[in-house]
Amino acid sequence: MSSIEKAMQRQGEKAKFGQPTTTNDTENQAVEAKPDADLAGTTTDSVAANPEVSNEEMLSQNVSNPSATVPEVSNQDATVVSSEEAQPAQHNKDLVIDIEGLEAKGFVALSRKRTLINEEFRSIKRKVLNNAFGGLAKTLNHSNLVLVSSSRPNEGKTFTAVNLALSIALEQDKTVLLVDADVLKPSVSKTLEIGANVGLIEYLTGEEENVSSVIYHTNIENLKVIPAGLPHHLSNELLSSDKMLKLCQEFANRYPDRIVVFDCPPLLGVNETALMAEQCGQGVIVVEEFKSKVSEVKQAVDLLPESMAVGFVLNKVTDPSETQGYGYYYGTGA
Repeated sequence: MSSIEKAMQRQGEKAKFGQPTTTNDTENQAVEAKPDADLAGTTTDSVAANPEVSNEEMLSQNVSNPSATVPEVSNQDATVVSSEEAQPAQHNKDLVIDIEGLEAKGFVALSRKRTLINEEFRSIKRKVLNNAFGGLAKTLNHSNLVLVSSSRPNEGKTFTAVNLALSIALEQDKTVLLVDADVLKPSVSKTLEIGANVGLIEYLTGEEENVSSVIYHTNIENLKVIPAGLPHHLSNELLSSDKMLKLCQEFANRYPDRIVVFDCPPLLGVNETALMAEQCGQGVIVVEEFKSKVSEVKQAVDLLPESMAVGFVLNKVTDPSETQGYGYYYGTGA
């Protein structure tokens, strides 16, 4: 029985005996394979494709993350640009990220300190890098482009995207570009506390001619960021435009040794996310235990390309017995 199935069973038992379910607002992660019912939790571990695993095979495990390790992080996916951020800062400047502040909030630590969340995202990262540059890479379309999404909002996708990017930035020979592609409800800039800057929207509308002008260097050596930019009434349409698709192709071909992590809108209700997925070789789908409905997760996964290497991160796990593991499958046919 998979960890997600166990989570569903626990939820059913609690409902039967009138026991309240425990929720945790921290956006931690635990990883699992394809779910079967409602979910919720507190930890992380990764899921990705395996060149030796067929579409009908899955490997499942699970990782528990103590609440002490990951402090409270409020619904990042629902973050909207505030009135104080109405005007973007000047572009083409280096952005300063409060590394210690992120660590204090439970994000991947860039110091030498060993934390549980670092270990969990190291496992996720290894699978993503292996898919991007290992033997499987030749079978994937744009293997270095990674889409991070969920079936519905507020399940922890931004937390996952940022932590994955931070973990990859710790590599000595790899660089990572974090793109806030959730242009309707951007959260990356808010999470990193880097203020409002011109970004993806301005490039797609033609206000910025060169994409290099919206790629920001940061004080983290191997991490670059493209913010979402200012809100636009055609935000989602721009995300599915020919210019966006060509940009994905440029990222894949011009920078083949760089991982590009896209924090994308939820798959259900935003058709443009599925179109973006066509340009990405890998997908990381965030599932919240006791909240995400298996029917919706399956519906979301069905929107992804069959050739995509798909992994799941089970988020906000509350049962400490669900420990030590990961799960993955290759292709949506599994």
